[in-house]
Amino acid sequence: MYVKTTKRENKSGTVRYLHLAHNEWDPAKGRAVPKVLFTFGREDQLDRDAVRRLVASLSRLLEPGDALAATAASDLEFVSSVPFGGTYVLDHLWHRLKIDQIVGRVGQPKRGRRRDMTATERVLFALVANRALAPSSKLAAADWITHDAHIDHLAEVGEQPCYRAMDWLHEVTADLEKQVFDEVANLLNLEVDLLFFDTTSTYFELEEPDEPVARDDTGRPLGDDQEGNEAKPAGFRTYGKSKDSRDDLPQIVIGMAVTRDGIPVRCWCWPGNASDQKLIRQVKDEMRDWTLSKIVWVTDRGFSSEENRRYLRRGDHAYIIGEKARSGSPEVKAALSRQGRYTETAANMRVKEVRISDTDRFVICHNPEAAERDRHMREQLVAHLEELIADTDKLSDFKRGELRGRIADKPGLNRYLRATPAGKLRVDQAKIKTEENLDGKYLLRCSDPHLSAEDIALGYKQLLEVERGWRDMKQIIDLRPVYHRLEERIRAHVVLCWLALLLIRIIETQADTTWPQARRELQRLHVGTFTGPTGTFQQVTGLTKPQSDLLAKLGIPHPKQVLDLQTASL
Repeated sequence: MYVKTTKRENKSGTVRYLHLAHNEWDPAKGRAVPKVLFTFGREDQLDRDAVRRLVASLSRLLEPGDALAATAASDLEFVSSVPFGGTYVLDHLWHRLKIDQIVGRVGQPKRGRRRDMTATERVLFALVANRALAPSSKLAAADWITHDAHIDHLAEVGEQPCYRAMDWLHEVTADLEKQVFDEVANLLNLEVDLLFFDTTSTYFELEEPDEPVARDDTGRPLGDDQEGNEAKPAGFRTYGKSKDSRDDLPQIVIGMAVTRDGIPVRCWCWPGNASDQKLIRQVKDEMRDWTLSKIVWVTDRGFSSEENRRYLRRGDHAYIIGEKARSGSPEVKAALSRQGRYTETAANMRVKEVRISDTDRFVICHNPEAAERDRHMREQLVAHLEELIADTDKLSDFKRGELRGRIADKPGLNRYLRATPAGKLRVDQAKIKTEENLDGKYLLRCSDPHLSAEDIALGYKQLLEVERGWRDMKQIIDLRPVYHRLEERIRAHVVLCWLALLLIRIIETQADTTWPQARRELQRLHVGTFTGPTGTFQQVTGLTKPQSDLLAKLGIPHPKQVLDLQTASL
C-alpha cells in the first residue's frame, strides 16, 4: 500500500492529486496494476490534520511499539518500546502526595550537611511502582526498572541500590508513615472518625523458623544493652495460627488500619506467634501520637476481650467490635434472647438494639439473604449426617466409635451430632433449633453512645474494606512470596506493599474503577525510543479515549508527546 500521485493539466498549470492505492495482479494484462482505495484530493489543498487523525486512528489497531515504528520517519531507527502509562500516573500521585519531599526530609541528620536523597527517592518510587504493576523479587525488579519500564530520572538501577533504599526505608518508617498520612488526609479530606483494623499472616517456604531473639512488647528486636527481665525471645518468621491455613510453615503477622473509604493509613509487622488480643492495644497507643480527633475503632471478634475493650475506651475513643454469637457468655445470651422489633435499614439489613450494660450497646444485625443461605447449608449438612448415621444402631460399639471419630474431624457435621447414653448416634434436634435462631444474624458491641444502630451496623460492614486490602495485597501486589531473609528487609518489603496499595486505592477512589482495569488500560500507553542522524528521542503513543478519560478523572495532565531529546554530537 502506498500514496499514488496523479497529474492533471488545467488553465492555471499542472495540478497534483494524492491517492491511497495498492497494486493488484491483473491476469489479463499479465502484470500488477494500481487500484485506488481512497482519494485525498489536490496536494496543495490537503487537510494534513485530517491525515494525522487518520494515521493515529489506524495506529491504534497495532501494538504500541509497532505503531511507533510504523509512524517513524524513514531516516529514523526504532530502538525500543516500553509501557509508560502506569508509572506516569503513579509518579504523579507520588508527587501529589509529596512523598518525594517527605523522603528528602525524613532521616536527615539534625546537624551538619544534609544528605542528597534524590537517587534513593527515585529507587523507592520504582520499587513501589513495581509492586503495583509487575510485582517481583528485587533482583527482577531492578531488571524491570532498567529494561521494561520508564521511570523519570531513573534510566537503570542495580540490585544493591534497591537493598540500600529498603534498609533506609526501614530506619525511617515511623516518620514516613505519619507524614504520608498527613498529606493523604489533606489531599482526600479523609474522614478518620472510623478506623478499621485487622490482621493477617503471610507464610515463608522455610524448613526451620528464625532463631529466637529478645524482643520488646511491640515485637521489635532489642539491642544487647536493652535486654532485661521483660524481654521476650521470639523469632520473626516463626510458627503461629495461620490465616492462610498453613500452620506447618513459619509466618509473620501483619496489621493494617484503614479508613471508611478503604484508604490504608498505616501497617505493622509482628513475629508469627503474636496474639491478636494484644496487638490492638499497641496499635491504639501508636496511633495516639498522630493527634487524630476522636476515633471509633472497628475490629472483628478476634479482638473482643474485656481488656481490649477497656483499653479502647480510654480517652475519647470508642469501638465497634464483632461478638461471637455462639460464645455462650451471659451477655451474649441475654442480648440474643431479648425481645424487640427490628428496624429495616439499607443494604438488605435489619437491626435491633439491646441494652444490657452501662458501658456497652449491643446491636443484633439480621440479613435475610444470609439467613436463607445459612438454612440451606444446614439442611445439606443435616441430610448428609442422617445418611452417615443411618442403620448405625446395628453396628458394634467399636464401629460406631470409629464413625463418631471421623465425624468429629468435620466441625460442620459434628455440630449437629449427639450420642445417647447407650452410645447410639442421633441428629441433635435441639442444636438445630438453636442454630435456626442464629440464621443470618451477627452481634455487635459498641461503646459510643451517640452512633445510631444503623450507623453501627454499616460501620462494621465496612470492615470488609480491610479484607479487600488483604486480598489485593496478596493477589494483586503479591505480598507473598517474600524474597528476603533479614527481618529489616521483610519489614521494608511490607511498607513498599503498603505504599503501593495506598496509591492504587487513591486511583480507584478518584477514578471509580478497579486497579486491574485501570492498570490494563494505562499499560497500553507506551513510550518508544528512536534514533536518527540528529540524535535520539523518546515519543509517547497517542492517548486513547479511555486513557484520556482516566487521566481527567484523576486530574493528571496529558503527557508530553516527546519526553527526552538528545542531539547527536557533531
